[in-house]
Amino acid sequence: MTKAQLNLARAQMEQAFANIAAIEGRPLHPAFPSSGDAKPGDIYLANEALFAEGNFNEPLTNYAVGWKDPNNIEADLEFCAPEHQVGRWFTYGEWTNIEEFLADPNEDLRAVGADFARVKYTAKKTAAKTANRGLTLRIDTDELPNPLPANWEQRYVARLLRRIKRNSLLRAIALLNAAATSTGVTWNGGAGQNPDGNVRTSLKTGADSLGFRGNRVAYGDTAWDDRVTTHEAQNTPAGYAAAGRTPQMLAGYLGIDEVRVLRERYSAAGAAKSEMVGAKVLSFFAESGADVEDPSNIKRFVSPTQSGGPVRVFVQQVSSKLWDLTVEHYELIKITSPLGIRQLAVTGS
Repeated sequence: MTKAQLNLARAQMEQAFANIAAIEGRPLHPAFPSSGDAKPGDIYLANEALFAEGNFNEPLTNYAVGWKDPNNIEADLEFCAPEHQVGRWFTYGEWTNIEEFLADPNEDLRAVGADFARVKYTAKKTAAKTANRGLTLRIDTDELPNPLPANWEQRYVARLLRRIKRNSLLRAIALLNAAATSTGVTWNGGAGQNPDGNVRTSLKTGADSLGFRGNRVAYGDTAWDDRVTTHEAQNTPAGYAAAGRTPQMLAGYLGIDEVRVLRERYSAAGAAKSEMVGAKVLSFFAESGADVEDPSNIKRFVSPTQSGGPVRVFVQQVSSKLWDLTVEHYELIKITSPLGIRQLAVTGS
């Protein structure tokens, strides 16, 4: 890496951290009203007052701990931001060390009477704390069937858990997008277009910044559709072969661990549903089951609740007809290194 490349990498890293800071902590739901005047059926950011020990519900907590999402949001979340279990207070390494691969064939030559050249590294340890997160749903029993169906509380716990996982995935994707260096590409079926070649080039460019290739590539639903359509339109043997590649086959072609198509949608404040990734392709490096100091671009740090599990459930009776159901957890999603994160912004047909 030359000094010019080093300065460019530093500038890109500083811009990435500025983009990340602009979106961290942005709330996804309205706060629970301090007056308690919540509307039944609406979901709110949990109020700390609802976390009273007298409202803790152990059976529902055990249900929540063993719950598995039928839509597999958890797998998408683990792909985008691998989970790392930590204590509430912890220290992690930030892989911002762009000098690791800096080289000069004569920099280690010591002149007579002089000291050896000094090397400076920008890697650092950061103290952090997982954030207490939770959602509350107010339930009016008059809106439930009479008599109450069996396990009605579990149904609402599952609904909150899906919302919590979707929020985490949305945060992870937003952070990756903010940290990524973006390049525009056109995949509209035009002659000579090569979507898989574009992604291969993007991985190589990212390696020039990180020092090695990323191992994961995430396609938005629209981007994947544009990719297939474009390869199908190429009247060449290479186009025919590429069009039929599954994500697993494409990962082998690109020489990486996994390709995943993220088809999750979300709706913000009652607006129309939108794709979380859409017409973008993200490439990055992340390892599941690694430690807090491995060089992954992104990590999802989680801490156990006071009950010992990853989530805890509270049930509070507000009145004879109103109940507040709350699910809490501890989580912190961080970009631990912006180096090498790349984004292809796709213009389709």
